[in-house]
Amino acid sequence: MIPSSLKNAFAESDQPTIVVLNAADLNIGAVDRFAELIPMARAANAWVHIDGAFGLFARASHVHRHLLEGVELADSWATDAHKWLNVPFDCGVAIVRDRDAHQAAMTLQVSYVSAHSQARDQIDWNPEWSRRARGIPVYAALRELGRDGVEDLVDRCCEYCSALATGIGSLAGASVLVAPTLNQALVHFHDPTAQASLQDDNAYTDEVIRRINDTGEAFFSGTEWKGQRAMRISVVNWRTNREDVDRAVAAVASVLGATRESQ
Repeated sequence: MIPSSLKNAFAESDQPTIVVLNAADLNIGAVDRFAELIPMARAANAWVHIDGAFGLFARASHVHRHLLEGVELADSWATDAHKWLNVPFDCGVAIVRDRDAHQAAMTLQVSYVSAHSQARDQIDWNPEWSRRARGIPVYAALRELGRDGVEDLVDRCCEYCSALATGIGSLAGASVLVAPTLNQALVHFHDPTAQASLQDDNAYTDEVIRRINDTGEAFFSGTEWKGQRAMRISVVNWRTNREDVDRAVAAVASVLGATRESQ
């Protein structure tokens, strides 16, 4: 978020406001400048929420935590345990600074529901009335990894993402659109046909992604970045190692080589 744009938005409205900031967006892992933006929101009496789907875990890393300077100043945070903790998909985590506001927003009292003031009832804190015990796998993962384990996992994934981006980006016919900040990067592929247009490159990028995935050696998804189709490099699996990185780069090289030969 551009600070001047936020300042102008506050100047143009006096309505109740929620400011949503990113702790690593999905495409490039960009992180907002919390230490600068949150005080601005506070001065405007706005609620600040941090979308930290995977980026919030970078706080555990001595190498990467500087990116999240000021994140603790927000009013609420969300993150996904299914990413770096590798637990089942629906294990999301929401944290709210104001306990009373959190409970007031979620509590639903009706005559047929028995309340008990001496025990915490999840109905008072969660939009769901019926759910499995999702906290157990999250707790187990954190107990198994410990603080050092989470840090090591984050650092390894970021290292491997950088290695993938560098390796793939150095191949003929490929270029890095956005280098990784954390564990996300974007790569674009160039159609080897003479006088290929951006439209040709975009279609070629999607075709290369499909062919890479068809090898079974790696799986990448596509996205769009500033009008260009791109291949997302995203590393969050605890089992990923250097051999996996080398195999993935080799798979991309093989696909690009075969494509050039067929032209």
